[in-house]
Amino acid sequence: MTEGSDEFARARMAAGALFVRGDDVLLVHKTYGDGWDVPGGYVGPGESPSAACRREVLEELALDRPVRRLLVHDWAPHPTEGDKILYLFDCGELGDEQSVILQFSELDRWEWVGLDRIDDYVVPRLARRVRQAHIAHVEESTRYLEHGVPTP
Repeated sequence: MTEGSDEFARARMAAGALFVRGDDVLLVHKTYGDGWDVPGGYVGPGESPSAACRREVLEELALDRPVRRLLVHDWAPHPTEGDKILYLFDCGELGDEQSVILQFSELDRWEWVGLDRIDDYVVPRLARRVRQAHIAHVEESTRYLEHGVPTP
């Protein structure tokens, strides 16, 4: 392959925040798309995944939270959207829940959801990613995933 070739992957990147309270994770309900999701969104041109995560948390929840560490890196191509690389970051404690101000143009509510009920809220690929991110959070580790599944 030559540099600039169309044979190289051009993956979309997205970054999300994992807020944990015991066995519960914070989910937001989007007014478009698949409904429930973690706070986050696509990475912009020239923007790092961690900067995108911080920006999205500020936009969606009105919380300025620096990224503490990477929990998962997930290669998860989508049949209609092509190659995707998805990051979930630990953004610390949520803190005062009264401080959360939703971006009403995109979100209409948020909720703490137990991992035992995550399948009732999100699509399977996201459920796998969130579970693995929670494990990484507890173990203080980072996990590489493909389609939400750990690979050696």
